[in-house]
Amino acid sequence: METGKQDRIARDAPLVRRIGGCKVELPDTLGHLIFWPLLLLGLAVDLWTKHVVFAWLRDEPQQSAEIIKGFLSFRLALNSGAAFGVFSGRFSLLAGVAVVALVLILGVFLLGSARQRLVQVALALFGAGVCGNLWDRLFNDGHVRDFIDVVYWPGRHWHTFNVADAWLCIAVGVLLLATFLTGSSDRTHAPPQK
Repeated sequence: METGKQDRIARDAPLVRRIGGCKVELPDTLGHLIFWPLLLLGLAVDLWTKHVVFAWLRDEPQQSAEIIKGFLSFRLALNSGAAFGVFSGRFSLLAGVAVVALVLILGVFLLGSARQRLVQVALALFGAGVCGNLWDRLFNDGHVRDFIDVVYWPGRHWHTFNVADAWLCIAVGVLLLATFLTGSSDRTHAPPQK
């Protein structure tokens, strides 16, 4: 075998380490090149959009702007709770849950068996969403800045959300897609049973 090909195979192969008597397969180079840039880019996009929209609309009388007539507007909102305003005003609980979620995401990526690329993408998007809202909660008096207002039926508005919330929803979709793709490929490659 060529030396270059051996080097490439060794570089792309996952690392295997023993942790507490258990064999743990660490992510390969491509896994890290997917996860970390996507997490950081997602976080940057979330924080940048919040900054830009809040700076733009802060001095507007109604603190809103219609983007797509009858469907999409930007409307400033501060949320001291989680999704749909639940646990409003419970800063310690919400920040604690976010930190635990972030530790779990990093743990699953680094020490879990998430070797499928779509799962790595989903974990990165989960990380970006959690970090974006945690950043806001920590550095914005316990509030998360929301600004995307969608009309899903005439006169009916979805709860105002932000890009971090969108990353979380997209991550769920990618994870479901990865589950279905893995499930169907497992069924096609499974040995016949007697």
